[in-house]
Amino acid sequence: MAAWPLAVGAQPGKARTILWVSTEAQPDPFIDGFREGMREHRYSEGQTLAFTLRYAPGDPGALRAMLPEILALPADLIVSSGPAIVATRAVTAKPVLFAISSDPVALGIAESLARPGRNFTGITFMSLDVAQKRVEILKELMPHLRTLAVLSNTTHPGEQLEYEATKRAAEALSLRLAYASFTSGADIDAALEQVRGSSADAMLAFPGGATRVHKVRIAEFARAHGLPSMFGSREHCEVGGLASYGAHQRTIYVRLAAYADRLLRGEKPGDLPIEQPTTFELVLNGKTARALGFEIPPSLLARADEVIE
Repeated sequence: MAAWPLAVGAQPGKARTILWVSTEAQPDPFIDGFREGMREHRYSEGQTLAFTLRYAPGDPGALRAMLPEILALPADLIVSSGPAIVATRAVTAKPVLFAISSDPVALGIAESLARPGRNFTGITFMSLDVAQKRVEILKELMPHLRTLAVLSNTTHPGEQLEYEATKRAAEALSLRLAYASFTSGADIDAALEQVRGSSADAMLAFPGGATRVHKVRIAEFARAHGLPSMFGSREHCEVGGLASYGAHQRTIYVRLAAYADRLLRGEKPGDLPIEQPTTFELVLNGKTARALGFEIPPSLLARADEVIE
């Protein structure tokens, strides 16, 4: 891929085109961060940069049906947000940049994190250490926690590794896990019924596109049934979830623009290591805690990056 001059000295009328493919709903909270990152790298929308946006909110299947049309669109780079990568992994002729909570190796789009080897690269949020940390934080929130329900999408690549890491952390804290699984958004209500019938003291929802798309339903269920809840990103706390621990999503998408710049300059995606976040945020919802009738321990309040009131 030929190198491309940026805003300074860019050729008039010439612009790189990024095809943004997403299963998020609009307004998309993540493209704003990506646009911010592209501006930091001196791209100017309408001059040296253009976006083509394709959305199928909460429906990767619909996105797959759109794939022939999508691939026919002129684009220098495809950016695939979240579960949209399931549809775009069939792409072979164009570089694809992603930010996902899945394991890209298990997904089949990379040979390894260090050297992807194909036309895909980007950032993965999946961290087994972080999965264990979420269990530990819940136990600190609830010292008398005994049974923890795990809400999980079994089709999420890397899910089994995440469950095993969660199980090890639970065993170390003498916790019993109640596994409530689903395979698509249509199955979430049935999985929540499993949670309700498990007599769990709290609920942990694994990160993933389906849990994010249905975040309001899941958070409302937890509050209605008096269940303290733990999630992988702050968006869940913003709609009533009790706690989240994970990478700051907007920051990730700002960072993703650095890779977009390198790809647009001609580097090959298979040579760019897949990154993992190194800093994480703890978000707590004080209003939800009060509604559930308990106090957040001072030790966690002191460590929280944000307490939503």
